Amino acid sequence: MHMLSVISKVATIVSAVGSVALLLYMGRRNKSIVLMVLFSIWVLAPFVGSLLLNALIEKRGPAIARTALHVAMLVLAVASLALYADTVLRPPVSQPVFRFVLLPVVSCVLIIIVVVTAAFVSRLIHGRGTARSIGSD
Repeated sequence: MHMLSVISKVATIVSAVGSVALLLYMGRRNKSIVLMVLFSIWVLAPFVGSLLLNALIEKRGPAIARTALHVAMLVLAVASLALYADTVLRPPVSQPVFRFVLLPVVSCVLIIIVVVTAAFVSRLIHGRGTARSIGSD
């Protein structure tokens, strides 16, 4: 297995656990267990999604798409943990939950964009795309 693949998976899992731990710490005064469970699932979504996507393309996907996904997973892991830690450790602001709501959506969208772009570039490079060169008729 490629080293980048292993590192990105480990970083994703560690960041997922850390992100949920920070969320639970942030919401420690919240009495609603259901709300905390739903927020935990929401925060975990991009991590689980990236691991599932990795499992889908790991064996048969284009190498450039796999590498792009692994890099995106690393960026997601570091950025998420840093932003969540910053939210928890800084003095309270009026809307601290905003990052916990917005970051999972942004993360999922960015991962999809990175993988789709990498797959498209791979098709162009390897000539499997539908684009035709001028004068090839």
